[in-house]
Amino acid sequence: MAIGPLIRDLRTARGWSQGRLASAINDAFGTGLDREYVSRWERGKITPGAFYLRCLSAVLDTPLAVLEGEMLRRTFLSDVAATAIAPVVASDLLAAGFSARLRGGPSTEEWEAKLTTYGTEYMSLGAADVQRRIAGELVAVQQQLDEPRSWSVAARLMTLYAKTFPGSDGTKAVSWYRMAADAADRSGDDEARVWVRGRAAIALGYEGAALGTADLFAAQAMAISAKPSLGLLNALYGAAHSAALRGDHDRARTLAERGQRVFDAVGSSEQTSDYAVPHWRVNVFRSLLLARLGDEAGAVAAQDAARAELPAALPRFATHLEMHRGLMLARSGDVAGGTAYARAALDALPPAKHSLTLRLLMDEVQATG
Repeated sequence: MAIGPLIRDLRTARGWSQGRLASAINDAFGTGLDREYVSRWERGKITPGAFYLRCLSAVLDTPLAVLEGEMLRRTFLSDVAATAIAPVVASDLLAAGFSARLRGGPSTEEWEAKLTTYGTEYMSLGAADVQRRIAGELVAVQQQLDEPRSWSVAARLMTLYAKTFPGSDGTKAVSWYRMAADAADRSGDDEARVWVRGRAAIALGYEGAALGTADLFAAQAMAISAKPSLGLLNALYGAAHSAALRGDHDRARTLAERGQRVFDAVGSSEQTSDYAVPHWRVNVFRSLLLARLGDEAGAVAAQDAARAELPAALPRFATHLEMHRGLMLARSGDVAGGTAYARAALDALPPAKHSLTLRLLMDEVQATG
């Protein structure tokens, strides 16, 4: 993605105005930055140089690699902690990594409990908060990859971490998904191998990003095991979204029908975890898919079904459903009305709850026509 929209998203996620961001940089680095300069960054009129990228990394507590559009590498301590994170954060990550190695770190059971917590937090926290927390866990778990179950933990953490980056830039998110798949393969756990790839496929397919990679992950998941599972369910819906965006509506519907049969066999009772796919969530998948296919009646039915069971603690997903309606309006020919409807839904959600997926959905609505 362009640097301007990313700066805007990171700023608004903290509830900051452009003037507040300029003041934070001035206070920390003694610059003479003003609100208009920040505005010009966000509008793409000028691009911040290396110095200001470091300033933004520090005050927004965001890895420099995210701002520079570079791939994060697997060498967490040197490339992520030591050079890509603001100094104070890097110090904390280094300490956590060495502490995990010297003291043995959490047990596998404790890591599984952490995964459960992060799976729940992902559903309600903003991308920046999730990214910051999981970065530290990745540094720690990287020191404990001595047994297959540890690789399974690492794979699932990497998958959540990947989801905090926009798949549309074709580098960071995809790179992390690929590493997650490799880590899952080392675990020897087919359920984890399918889940990681399926989660990547639905994330990229839903976002409408890196569709070739989404298809590849989906195909790999299906090849590993045809046994009904949440990973296979995600893979099928990810491939269905990719097919819909490519204009292959018949294939999209066939995949969705197969996905529905898998859901009927393995749908979750857990309501608020990223590792679960309850009834309301599969209807969120269906809502956007049917909106993309131009099936307004089906999309509205899926939206109504999702709303009937959507937990009140997850307002971000209610925003998704409203934005799907904006997409339907835009696809019906009322691009201005659909854009306004989707924008109003997004603006009604507190900025701290925004996700990069919502931003990409807003871009899709605006680009329809």
